[in-house]
Amino acid sequence: MSPTESLLSETSSTQDAKKVLIVDDDMEIVEAIRYALEGHGYQVVVARDGNQGLALAERESPDLMILDMMMPKRSGFLVLEKLRRNEGMSLPVIMITGNEGNRHKAYAELLGVNDYLRKPFAMDKLLDSVKRLLDR
Repeated sequence: MSPTESLLSETSSTQDAKKVLIVDDDMEIVEAIRYALEGHGYQVVVARDGNQGLALAERESPDLMILDMMMPKRSGFLVLEKLRRNEGMSLPVIMITGNEGNRHKAYAELLGVNDYLRKPFAMDKLLDSVKRLLDR
């Protein structure tokens, strides 16, 4: 393969990569998830609060969102409510939270979350969920 063909191959595989938007204010968690996703060939975009997450969801057209429940400016619930009210955005969402309450999980499911993971979670469990939601 020539250098040009190799470059074109890399470019097309980058363009073909599924894009995942991580919306979380905890940089340690964001970096761990980013590292795992990029290691599996996903393209990653990061928002540090709910408002930025909504703006990036509209601008970047991700294939999937990983959304923290508790964040500054706009909670994960408010982000999810707004996403689900937007007719043109049927974005799959995985909500992650440190909250133990079953009420929160029930509300997230009512709002149409596709998966709900309690922190700390095994990265393999998150990756399995991402793969399942993107391959459907």
